[in-house]
Amino acid sequence: MYQEVRESAIKALVSNMTLEEKVSQLSYTSPAIERLGIPAYNWWNECLHGVARSGSATVFPQAIALAATFDEGFVRKVAGAISDEARAKYNEALQQGNRGQYWGLTFWTPNINIFRDPRWGRGQETYGEDPCLTGRIGLAFMKGLQGDDPKTLKTAACAKHFAVHSGPENQRHTFDAQVSKKDLFETYLPAFKVLVENGVEAVMGAYNRTLGEPCCGSTYLLQDILRGRWGFKGHVVSDCWAIRDFHEHHRLTASPEESAAKALNAGCDLNCGCTYPYLTVACKQGLVSEAAIDAALTRLLRTRFKLGMFDPPEQDPYRNLGRQTIRCEKHRALALEAAYKSIVLLKNDKQLLPLDDRFKKILLLGPGAANPHTLLGNYYGLSPRLVTILEGLAEKVQGRYGINLEYRQGCLQYEANHPSNLMFGEAGDKDVIIAVFGLDGAMEGEEGDAIASDSNGDRDAIELPPWQLAYLRKIRSEGKPLVLVLTGGSPIAVPEDIADAILFAWYPGEQGGTAVADILFGDRSPSGKLPVTFPASTAQLPPYDDYAMQGRTYRYMREPPLYPFGFGLSYTSFRFDSAGGGLLSAKELRAGDSVKVTVQVRNTGERDGEVVVQVYVAKDPPGPEDPLASLREFDRLFIHAGEILLIHFELPSSAFETVDAEGRSVLLPGSYKVIVGDAAPVPGAVEKGASSPVSARITVC
Repeated sequence: MYQEVRESAIKALVSNMTLEEKVSQLSYTSPAIERLGIPAYNWWNECLHGVARSGSATVFPQAIALAATFDEGFVRKVAGAISDEARAKYNEALQQGNRGQYWGLTFWTPNINIFRDPRWGRGQETYGEDPCLTGRIGLAFMKGLQGDDPKTLKTAACAKHFAVHSGPENQRHTFDAQVSKKDLFETYLPAFKVLVENGVEAVMGAYNRTLGEPCCGSTYLLQDILRGRWGFKGHVVSDCWAIRDFHEHHRLTASPEESAAKALNAGCDLNCGCTYPYLTVACKQGLVSEAAIDAALTRLLRTRFKLGMFDPPEQDPYRNLGRQTIRCEKHRALALEAAYKSIVLLKNDKQLLPLDDRFKKILLLGPGAANPHTLLGNYYGLSPRLVTILEGLAEKVQGRYGINLEYRQGCLQYEANHPSNLMFGEAGDKDVIIAVFGLDGAMEGEEGDAIASDSNGDRDAIELPPWQLAYLRKIRSEGKPLVLVLTGGSPIAVPEDIADAILFAWYPGEQGGTAVADILFGDRSPSGKLPVTFPASTAQLPPYDDYAMQGRTYRYMREPPLYPFGFGLSYTSFRFDSAGGGLLSAKELRAGDSVKVTVQVRNTGERDGEVVVQVYVAKDPPGPEDPLASLREFDRLFIHAGEILLIHFELPSSAFETVDAEGRSVLLPGSYKVIVGDAAPVPGAVEKGASSPVSARITVC
């Protein structure tokens, strides 16, 4: 009944607007139409890992770090906390008459592009390289943002950037992503499909062209696939000033009027930018119909109605969320837990970690230790209590009798030290060195934001910056036990012998320093898993501007990586075994059927810990164009020391499908392997410390 009333109200509003009023509502800065009771609204809002750009908010670990948790339920809690704070800010803003940018309820999050190349500066915004993980973490985040109320959206989520968008940043306004239909439907589109089929409210088009068409004006992407095959009912928004790119950079149209008409006719409803005001002229010139304008406006008004913007205040289920919600104790604790779950232990020779009472004299080195930017990444909110790694360690050792912690910056973050200021021999009589190196948001990020990047936010090489590496080598040569803590939002290649233990902290959010300290001293066991492959060197990568998937990610990369997708060590150990009846419930599978996977996981160590059980499917053998293996299921579990758990999964026949050259998913007869472990089944994973996987063959009939 309510939906019918809402649609009737929308129809009445549209029918009573002039053409100029209608067009005014299709830009992200939508002015008020007072005579119709339509308040002003700014559609541009951000909450990648906390409400951003509107003052104080809980700063959670960066998106790529949230993916490293491999924990859908937890990520949904994080997004729920973010949407609580978003509603609280919106309520406060309305009370103050503030309807400006970054204070609304339509959030241009999550970024579910595939992190296909580790040089991309915005890869930190994504959930990694795998379509299955990206889809499931993205869906969890979307559900946390949009809430569970059957009538009113808590906030509106937006899946971006549609589609085939992942650098280079310095070409994003001009490049044409040429991809095969196999790669398109096997890698680049599955996560978008998952979110669309589960009710994401908005989709944002990308800056680039895909297969010759600008993404924000692509009939193939927006009409044939998004609204046609997938049945998307929400609204489409352009990336900011992307429609202007049609005529200024892509050179596909001759005027703003033509660009605006092309985008609207393809199905882009909302313009972040300055081009849609030309729709008034375009309509009078016959380039676009008023009916097309009405359709876009209807979809946009429907989103605002779903958010309760036209309901009486007493009907708002979120009206009690206010200032006390923002950075409340519960949310700060959640940010700390997120950091714990995301940090990845990559190496731990001779069980150097966790640190214990053997280490009385500790030297903390490195430009990242006291740098708050290593906590934030990009698209962040503000916290009055950012705990750097230096602060976290200082707090940790304060209550430990007899421990002496010293700190030296050692070398610069962005460039080499002046030759007259290189000091070594600092290790002296220290028992252990903790070195904090890597990246921050000035070195990688979006075009225009990463002010220390030589490549518009991207990286030319994935190796540790050479001046940092040179300093580390000198420290390493002093012969002291060395723990390397790396910060960053993308893979960093380091020599395997550069440290005794390596911890990858990502951009861990406002509580990052506390989390790193607690893990280093063993108050928490590390449990994060890599959502992206760490190649051994830049030389292993295909050309950056080649969008073909061959040679990229664990699914298509044939060379041994430095660290594989899904990898991460613990302070305990786990063993995988087939259950008594075998790993699989059947030896054959037919279309429409499913197979049960049952695996026994034992915590064989002396500490409690969390493990991420990962299920992969691989053709046996794979064809030359097929993935070597594909993640199909995963689950994060807590297991007590010595405990054995029996874990069950169910794989539908679709988990064994292959995408053909035409982009169709087909179930091909033949032999397949199902592999269960705690890292991707690639060469070198077990040698790095991953548990030995278990596997079984099945025949698809």
